Amino acid sequence: MPDLLSMPKVSIITPSYNQGRFLEASMRSVLEQDYPNLEYIVVDGGSKDESVEVIKKFGDRLAWWVSEKDKGHADALNKGFSHATGDILAWLNSDDTYFPGAVSAAVAALRDHPKAGMVYADANLIDEEGRTIGQFAAKQTDYHHLLRGSVHIPQATTFFRAGLWRQVGPLDLSLFFSFDYDLWVRLAKVSELLYVPGLWANFRMHELGKSVKNDDRCYPDMLKVQQREGGGWFSWLRLRYIVRRLFYAWLPWRLRLWLRRAITL
Repeated sequence: MPDLLSMPKVSIITPSYNQGRFLEASMRSVLEQDYPNLEYIVVDGGSKDESVEVIKKFGDRLAWWVSEKDKGHADALNKGFSHATGDILAWLNSDDTYFPGAVSAAVAALRDHPKAGMVYADANLIDEEGRTIGQFAAKQTDYHHLLRGSVHIPQATTFFRAGLWRQVGPLDLSLFFSFDYDLWVRLAKVSELLYVPGLWANFRMHELGKSVKNDDRCYPDMLKVQQREGGGWFSWLRLRYIVRRLFYAWLPWRLRLWLRRAITL
């Protein structure tokens, strides 16, 4: 039996809004992890579908949950993290899922690499039915590469130290799409980010998903972050944005996925 006092507590937040059809799978993937010292929080934005019923089904296994109107995705996460008491923090969106053992692997990576402030790994891309349709192109990155647009971080696989969150948080509500990128830049500025090969999560692609519906808002937000960090108007990040707008972003998302397999954008 593991000694809980010797194991860092991991707090995981799931933000959700009208994702009832995916929410149970997401929650089960957290609650069925083999890591024993886990705190789970669900923040629902006042969903009108079956989400609240799903949350209540697991209510006795949650540290805290709420269903109320909020200011969006980042606001829900900030609210959840304000209730978190863990040493390590993460969030899993309500349409994504963890692989078994993901939390244990993340804790081990942070334990074995004390200089790393955040760890992340590989993720499969899945469709609405949960079928694997590709893989997220994860690889090692850092502060300078992030500002050039070399992100390569599957959000669902990220785990970071709570002390650093208190140093660089909360999430910026003005960044609709790229508040996670902004957080990674701020974390990378004060600590190391570490890529750990291995599958930790599934990232779901579907027509109503934020990554599909609002892809064109990603780069403008990222450019705001890059300029805040002292970058000029002309940059590799802006060049990536222009190329993406001209040759990629207007395509149907399934064709974009096919191209992502063939070339690196």
